[in-house]
Amino acid sequence: MTQATGRRLKVFQTHLGFFDTVVAAPSQAAALRAWGTHQNLFADGQARVTDDPQAVEAALAHPEVPLKRAVGSGDPFARESVSLPKVPDAPRRTGAKPSGKPSPPPKPPPDRSALDAAEAALRNLDDERKSEETDFRRRQDELDAERRAAQASYVERHKAAAQALLDARTAYGKAGRA
Repeated sequence: MTQATGRRLKVFQTHLGFFDTVVAAPSQAAALRAWGTHQNLFADGQARVTDDPQAVEAALAHPEVPLKRAVGSGDPFARESVSLPKVPDAPRRTGAKPSGKPSPPPKPPPDRSALDAAEAALRNLDDERKSEETDFRRRQDELDAERRAAQASYVERHKAAAQALLDARTAYGKAGRA
């Protein structure tokens, strides 16, 4: 921990791609900004404060500038890494060796007839149900129309019966006064 330009700096370290990187910054947030990442590398332990003397010396010489070196190398940290990490050669692929045995014939595709029949049965069942629903709606519409006609007839007959009752009361009342 040291001061540079009036601020207290810490040296943070992480791995980014093929490189170990360090940066001297006043806070974790400033280190993340210097590395150009929005992911909090400190939260999951990918980044940490370092006390490696070589890393601290290099980072404090260039505050808030990310320095890097190839992963696993002992090279000094620099603005641009001069070497790439040593990657072991991958084992060579060899072509398939002929074993002398003929390869087995490919399997025929599975029989779909049972699946096709089940799908057709389900489609037919769905079609039948749609037809039933259409018939129910038609019959319901007919019943609704019949109910409306019966209600209209009742209203007319009720008016006539109520008028006949009124007429009969009037005649009865006149007959009792005379």
